[in-house]
Amino acid sequence: MTSPETTPETAPEIQQEIEKTREQLGQTVEQLAAKADVKARARAKAGEMRARAQDKAAELSSRARQSEMVRQRWPLAVTAAGLLAIAAGLVWRQLET
Repeated sequence: MTSPETTPETAPEIQQEIEKTREQLGQTVEQLAAKADVKARARAKAGEMRARAQDKAAELSSRARQSEMVRQRWPLAVTAAGLLAIAAGLVWRQLET
């Protein structure tokens, strides 16, 4: 709104002030309508939650695959450790004799 000091005096100024006020009122109505549209807000929130759930599922799936890889390769690691222990024992025996 205009202050009393800048009151429009001519018809074009008054018309311009009316248009400005209409525009502001229209924006306010749009904002209120968006806030009142609970269904659309719920849909938007559900979409956000769905996206977060999909991201989390992908992350957990990746972790599970990595974990499965470790479970599949542990016999190889144990065999390698055993061979290393045998080799170390043979070297130690050679050094003692």
